Amino acid sequence: MKEIDITEIEGFVFGQKESEDHHTGCTVILSQDGATAGVDVRGGAPGTRETDALKSENLVQQVHGLFLSGGSAFGLDVGAGVMRYLEKAGIGFDVGVTRVPVVPGAILFDLREGDQGMRPDAKMGFKAAASAFEHSHLKQGNYGAGAGATVGKGKGPSFSMKGGLGHYAIQIGDVKVGAVIAVNCFGDVINPETGQIIAGLQKDGKFLNSEEVMMSQIMEGQTNRFRGNTTIGAVVTNAKVDKPAANKLADMSHNGLSRTIRPSHTFVDGDTMFFAGAGKVTCDYNSLGVMAVRAVEGAVLNAVTHAKSTKSFLSAKDLQ
Repeated sequence: MKEIDITEIEGFVFGQKESEDHHTGCTVILSQDGATAGVDVRGGAPGTRETDALKSENLVQQVHGLFLSGGSAFGLDVGAGVMRYLEKAGIGFDVGVTRVPVVPGAILFDLREGDQGMRPDAKMGFKAAASAFEHSHLKQGNYGAGAGATVGKGKGPSFSMKGGLGHYAIQIGDVKVGAVIAVNCFGDVINPETGQIIAGLQKDGKFLNSEEVMMSQIMEGQTNRFRGNTTIGAVVTNAKVDKPAANKLADMSHNGLSRTIRPSHTFVDGDTMFFAGAGKVTCDYNSLGVMAVRAVEGAVLNAVTHAKSTKSFLSAKDLQ
């Protein structure tokens, strides 16, 4: 196994845009020739677009793009901008009068006081799509859908840390697998090899352990912790997969979140994972799923280790 840059995975291009203050943004993954995709939603508070089209029994067999966005439900408008760009480029399902791009996506909650209505919209989605075809690239940390992301929300924002966008890709033989993850989790981010917390709920630079804090509050009744959560991402590969396999592989990919985020898939997270295959290489699905999990783990860790501190939130770098 060797590490590769995610832009080396043929069949996909990548782009992103952020607001001027880097408090929110979006990330797009586009496929000019179409990719077979699936999705699995595990969180209790999801915000998604066109995920029903990806069900194995439904007609759509390929997508032309995926998007990840901040802005809570407002960020779903990004998909319209990506569609507009792809239609203009002649990419999509041919319906005679035009081509209709299929662009599912998911959002995370990064709204904050004083944001003055700055949210990812169709204009930002259009620009992100254009940037992907002009120069396929992804910066990590405070960029794209991870620009406004934070982690460790159990005791409010003053105890939280900076999250971000991360990617990680690997190759075995001819098979390439990569993950793009926007980490904005309620829980802590864990190094799965050591079990140590590397970003999350903290006070004065000392980790409090979100799981322990949550269990200690079991008798306090229901609390409102909705604000500010959700980890979303996509795994892409040059491998050939059918639609049922893509959905199962999206399901398996969540294991990478479970290994690196504790707790994950809570009532107040909208954790969503996409899986898309470009159909270039035939391989074993079980092995492909293991590679997907490894890619997700690496992307989550990269998201928080590349993040930079802001006026309000410490980064993992500042605690080293």
